[in-house]
Amino acid sequence: MKFRSRLVDPLYLALTLLLCQGAGFNAFAHGEAAQPCQLLMAKQLFDGVNFPQADMAVLIEGDKIKQVGSRQQLRGLCDKRINLGDATILPGFIESHAHITFQNVSKDKVLEHGITTVQDTGGPLMATTGGYGELRLLSTGPIIQAPGGYPLNVFGGGIGGYDKIGYPVNSVLEAEEAVQHIVDGGATAIKVALEPGGEAGAPWMMPHDGPVPATPWDMPSERIVQAIVAKAHALNKRVIAHVGENAGFERALNTGVDEIAHMPCTKIDEDLLQRAVDQGLTFVTTVDTLSSCQGIHANMMSLADKGAKFIYGSEIAHDNVPWGINAEEMHLMLHLGSGASIDFSDVVNVFRAATSEAGEHLGLAPLGTLVSGAPADLIAVKGNPFQRFKILEYPDLVMSGGRIMVNKFRGKP
Repeated sequence: MKFRSRLVDPLYLALTLLLCQGAGFNAFAHGEAAQPCQLLMAKQLFDGVNFPQADMAVLIEGDKIKQVGSRQQLRGLCDKRINLGDATILPGFIESHAHITFQNVSKDKVLEHGITTVQDTGGPLMATTGGYGELRLLSTGPIIQAPGGYPLNVFGGGIGGYDKIGYPVNSVLEAEEAVQHIVDGGATAIKVALEPGGEAGAPWMMPHDGPVPATPWDMPSERIVQAIVAKAHALNKRVIAHVGENAGFERALNTGVDEIAHMPCTKIDEDLLQRAVDQGLTFVTTVDTLSSCQGIHANMMSLADKGAKFIYGSEIAHDNVPWGINAEEMHLMLHLGSGASIDFSDVVNVFRAATSEAGEHLGLAPLGTLVSGAPADLIAVKGNPFQRFKILEYPDLVMSGGRIMVNKFRGKP
């Protein structure tokens, strides 16, 4: 591919030197307490925004990034210098669609595999946790839904509640009260289900080629969704919509939601896709886990041609995707979202969608970047991930809030 001609020269350094981690080289079980200062150096660094730069260093003080610059600039500013050698330093990845709490997925395992922040979009309500040696988890709480509709009709839970994946509402008043309670409980966004069922290949249709329901599943009315959006926006919260086909998609557009939780499963009408772009909706990709859907590739290619904004999301908790960074999701984003011609800027855009742009969309910038004042959440891999996404699934270094959680580098300082 033509983008490779612009990559940093991949020649290996003569030595790969040790991180000062004492006896163990994998410190994930307990982590290392944040140090007064640490200076990480590597052959290549991506700060979350700019093209990768060669021979750079990151100065960390406590749980924050103090400065990023050349080795020569920063070398004398900290006694604890950690030379990673032929490696790439990057911000920790942000997963914008997961169900970790609901599916009881190990947060330690997710962190170990390079995801340092997760947006949990459907499950028990909880306040934001983590960020200092553990996975940072942002919760949307339960998905607001119509009585008898999705997701409780598929995943169970009786009448629902704030400890379930869904919460039914039957009126504008109930919807407004639900939003208030969910926000009071610590949610960082509100999610609503606009799902009538019937999409061939969708994971929520069992079996994947299952029949269309004889009667469409109930969705919240347009008036109720408008009330949800208005109340959430008054509380400075985004609204995320689960949609998979034209009817739910159009209702999301008509009511002013901010984010589409999945690339829609069924082919969406072109005029609706154009409206979505014109209205500035953000799309979380989740293309890999929905790969059996018949219209998902066409939707993403059409949206890319129209200039849509994509944020990386892999729907961690599904058994068919990694519980960490998903290289296949990145490949799909690159090839479906870049048009007919791919160059290196398209590759960098995929990385931005999982780092700086995700952090900005969540309202947590400078999270997702390596700049002064950003949380010291970062990963490092041996080699060049801009040439080979797969190595990102097995990071050689993971740091959360200045604490080194994984360290597979060996040698001497």
